Amino acid sequence: MQENIGRIAPPGSTGIKIIVVGAGYAGLACAIECTRKGHDVVILERVQKLKVLGDILSLGPNAGRILARWGLHDRVWAVCGHHPCMNLHNHLGELVRVQKFEQPKFGAYSYNGHRAEIHRILYEHAEELGISIRMGEEVTEYWEDGRRGVSGVVLRGGERLEADMVVAADGVRSFARKFVLDYQDKPKPSGYAVYRAWFDAAEQGVDTDPLTRHMVTNGDVFYGWIGQDVHFLTTSNLGGKSISWVITHKDDTELLDTSSLPGKMEDVLKIVEGWDPRCAAILSKAPECVDWKLTVHDPLPTWVSKGRRIILIGDAAHPFLPTSIQGASQAIEDGVTLATVLQIAGKDNIPVALQAWEKIRYQRVRNAQLMGESTRDKWHQAKPEDKGEQLDLPMPEWLFAFDAEAHAYKVFDEVRKGIERDGYRLPSLA
Repeated sequence: MQENIGRIAPPGSTGIKIIVVGAGYAGLACAIECTRKGHDVVILERVQKLKVLGDILSLGPNAGRILARWGLHDRVWAVCGHHPCMNLHNHLGELVRVQKFEQPKFGAYSYNGHRAEIHRILYEHAEELGISIRMGEEVTEYWEDGRRGVSGVVLRGGERLEADMVVAADGVRSFARKFVLDYQDKPKPSGYAVYRAWFDAAEQGVDTDPLTRHMVTNGDVFYGWIGQDVHFLTTSNLGGKSISWVITHKDDTELLDTSSLPGKMEDVLKIVEGWDPRCAAILSKAPECVDWKLTVHDPLPTWVSKGRRIILIGDAAHPFLPTSIQGASQAIEDGVTLATVLQIAGKDNIPVALQAWEKIRYQRVRNAQLMGESTRDKWHQAKPEDKGEQLDLPMPEWLFAFDAEAHAYKVFDEVRKGIERDGYRLPSLA
């Protein structure tokens, strides 16, 4: 099977019909790879029109090798910042570590750019592949029929759609999660929140301020500051044309119906009182910012419905902290792995394919989530005198050198045999 890596199957050749709910990173990646593997896909997206939302997004080499296989490297690279290193300081401004970034790493590139720009490229690629994307379609009900071996959704307005399986890629506040779990999973406050912003450097006078000029005079740069229970990261992008920043801090406010609110600059600046003055200078250049409350979920007991025809992927299954720098990358891996195991298993074996998919993905995703927690904690608990590579962003080979498609081809038969021999159960979480 390894010889099939990267090959495109004839359209509709597997006969598997898939409904994907959500046109975010998880949904688009899943639809793209499923189409490449010969499955027939339709995407349903609730919003009427895509909007330019968000700020910085990072994709690791584990996702980068997939984008390259799709022929998207040049298009994505062109809209990204290119940062040769991270200059990390303690809160007083002393440089404690310069971490160099190798490109490519483990044979693939990583990408750091505006979330909406990279998303636009994936959306356009899905259109180029002929994938049906129905905008303005809200799902109000999920259903499955084990006797007939089908599942589907009901749309607002009453239209009932049927397929061999449904992929719910409907985000961190997933509506499908209740159907899959048979109870309403509730997010919990993580104890942290982030303020974040993206803005035009020239419009905000970044180049004329002595305290911020270093962000735009030597191409794209990446700076960070760490202090007790706080870390602040900022980059310039596109040759110094734009600035993004994210500051993570303790937060004990009550959870609301939305996790994203307009931020108040006076609250942002209070966090860095007494810090290196460059921090306040960079932060205050933003004309506006977002206050994003970080929530966490206990690991879900399963991502697959009882009838084994509906699954959760991406943030619907496993939300990530920003410090993992892996949320979108793992969502892309989800979709690629799913498309591959469905191709191997075939239309008559979808339930076992979905069980194998979950078993292949479950512990790997959890390990990546835990890395985000450990990175945050080591920065937030660092002493001012701490220095050196112990402060690096982790870039382990097990995570970045991974090829989701090749791995699925390699392990599927063994995983399937184990399920048939021992029955189905998820691995015990570390």
